[in-house]
Amino acid sequence: MAKRKGKSRNRIKDWQQRYHSEEGYEHDEDPHKSFIRREFKIPQRALSAGAENIDDLPRAEGMVLAQFPGGAVVRIGEDQLLCGIAGTYRPPDRASALALGDIVTVAMIRAEHLDGKVEIDKDRADGVILERQPRQTVLCRPQPVSGKRTDAYETGTFEKVIAANMDTLLIVSSSCQPPIRPGLIDRFLIIAERGELRPVLVVNKIDLARQDETALEQFRELGLEVFLTSATERRGLDQLVTRLRGGRSVLAGQSGTGKSTLVNAIVPGANAATREVRLKDKRGRHTTATATIYDLPGGGIVVDTPGIRELGMALDATELPWYFPEFEALAGQCKFRDCTHVHEPDCAVIAAAESGRIPRRRYASYLRILETIEDRRG
Repeated sequence: MAKRKGKSRNRIKDWQQRYHSEEGYEHDEDPHKSFIRREFKIPQRALSAGAENIDDLPRAEGMVLAQFPGGAVVRIGEDQLLCGIAGTYRPPDRASALALGDIVTVAMIRAEHLDGKVEIDKDRADGVILERQPRQTVLCRPQPVSGKRTDAYETGTFEKVIAANMDTLLIVSSSCQPPIRPGLIDRFLIIAERGELRPVLVVNKIDLARQDETALEQFRELGLEVFLTSATERRGLDQLVTRLRGGRSVLAGQSGTGKSTLVNAIVPGANAATREVRLKDKRGRHTTATATIYDLPGGGIVVDTPGIRELGMALDATELPWYFPEFEALAGQCKFRDCTHVHEPDCAVIAAAESGRIPRRRYASYLRILETIEDRRG
C-alpha cells in the first residue's frame, strides 16, 4: 500500500482525535494518559487467584464517575476503580456508550487494587466493564451524525448523554452577568420532561441585581420550584441544600451563571474551577470542561456540567405543544385537531396569547423553538 502523504495523514489523525474525544467539550486531561481501547485484554499475571478468564472473575455493580478514552472510573461501594471496557460490550445505538451516572457491571481483576486510589496507567486496571443497566433518566443533547460514521441517507441524530440516572435537573440562571434568559429556561424544561427529570430553577447572583419577578412568577405558575441564591454571599443556600439532600441532581445552564461557584458553596472542599464573566459582552466563559460529580454533605450527589450558550433539541414539531402545558387545556377548543397554533383560523391558543390569558413571552418562546425545529428539518 502506498504511503500516505503528510496532509492526508494529518486529516486522518485529526478525525481520529475528534472521534475519540467528547465532541463539544474541552478536555484538560493529558492526551497521553489514555487507556487501552475496546480491544481490552486481561494479562494473565493480573488475574485473581484461581481465575483463568473473564467469566471466572467476581462481579459487582457500580456507578460511572468519569470517563477517558477506552475506559472509565467506577465507584463500587466506597472504592473507585479504574476500568477498561470489554470487547463484548455492546451499548445501544444512537446514544453515548457510557455517561456519568451509568450503573455498570464490572468484572473485578485484582482485589489489591480496591484501595480507592485511581491512576490512569496502561499497565494497571482494577476491573473491566461488561455491561450497563438501562438508564432511568438522562440529560442529553443532540449531535448531528457524522457522514463518516453512517451512510449518506441517514438523517437521524446522535444523543450525547451528559448524565444518566439523575432525579433532578437544576437549571441555574442568574439575575445578571449574564442576564436571565427565560427562553433558554423554556428549552431546559422541555429537555427535563423528555429525560424524565424533575426541573428546579435556581436564580443565582441576586446580590448583583433584582430578578425578573414577572418571568419567575410565570414559571412558578407552571409548578416549577424556584430558589433565589447568592453563592458569594451564601444567601438562600440552606434551603437549596435541604432540597437537594439525599437525591441525585445535575446542574445545567449557560456559561457564567455561577454553577461551579454554587457547587463550591454547597460542597465543602469541592474546589471547582471558576472564571469571571467577560466584561466586554457580559457573557460567560466555559470553565467546567467535563461533567464532574460531587458528594453532598448529609447524602446525595450533585453533578456540575459544562456551560452552554445555545441549546438544540431532537424534537418533532408535532410534539412541541405537549411541552407547553398551558396550551393543553386550550388545544381542544381549536378549530383544527392538528392545529400548530401558528397561523390557523379560530385557534384558541393564539386568541389566549393575544388576550393575555397565556403569557405572551411563553407563546413567543414556543414560536422561536418551532422555527428552530423547522429550520433544522429544512
